[in-house]
Amino acid sequence: MRIAVPNKGRLHEPTIDLLERAGLHLENGADRKLYADTVDSDVSVLFARAADIPEYVADGAAEMGITGYDQVQEARVENVSELLDLEFGRCRLVLAAPEDGDIEAVSDLAGKTVATEFPNITADFFADTGVEPDIVEVSGATELTPHVEMADAIVDITSTGTTLKMNRLAVVDEVLASSVRLFARDDVLEESKVSEVRTALASVKQADGKRYLMMNVPESKLEAVRNVIPGMGGPTIMDIADENGNGKVAVHAVVDETDVFETITEVKKAGASDILVTEIERLVE
Repeated sequence: MRIAVPNKGRLHEPTIDLLERAGLHLENGADRKLYADTVDSDVSVLFARAADIPEYVADGAAEMGITGYDQVQEARVENVSELLDLEFGRCRLVLAAPEDGDIEAVSDLAGKTVATEFPNITADFFADTGVEPDIVEVSGATELTPHVEMADAIVDITSTGTTLKMNRLAVVDEVLASSVRLFARDDVLEESKVSEVRTALASVKQADGKRYLMMNVPESKLEAVRNVIPGMGGPTIMDIADENGNGKVAVHAVVDETDVFETITEVKKAGASDILVTEIERLVE
């Protein structure tokens, strides 16, 4: 089972980190190589340009891929399916035009020129609107094209909007929201290894922002403590050996990281003691 992943750029390191956290440790590193084995002898990693990954998967060079949703949509591959939103690398493709110009709505671009690195996504967007501009594909510096009279507007990626503002461009409309996704070729969707990889990556994402709380609670205070724990499906209650015979139980719960401070305060008030908070590496639901 081969997984194609970005070989460089802003998506490379987060992707490698995710694989490592999921237990798919790369055995021969990720630098300046075309592929790497993992600790799972049935899984290897293939490094490729983020834009090429959908085609690699569709054509059989890899069975699974990790890249941006925008790249999958631009490739227009028909025999791959999305398995999981990995929730990083978030960005937007937007339609933008000079802020001091006369392009204020999509309809203003009828018969005009739009420059982009994403001609297929752009064509689909305008087809849905019924507006027919001339779409010009460029390979870089898209934001400069309106200022050198190559285009009236652009479709480009933005994360914070800073680059658009620096180039005196204003957003006219959002074309596509994107993040990094896990996808696989349709003919391998039912294979057990595909399911295993998806579960491993999902378990890391599900653990993000969660903490594991453990505490001792007198049985007489158990109901009061239970009522203030915002756990996933309620806390786990276990008997413990108490040399003093005070009838305590161990209470374990998973809570959101943002709730930890308030939860500790409330369970202490309710009678809990010996409270321990730990991080969670993976969480399989």
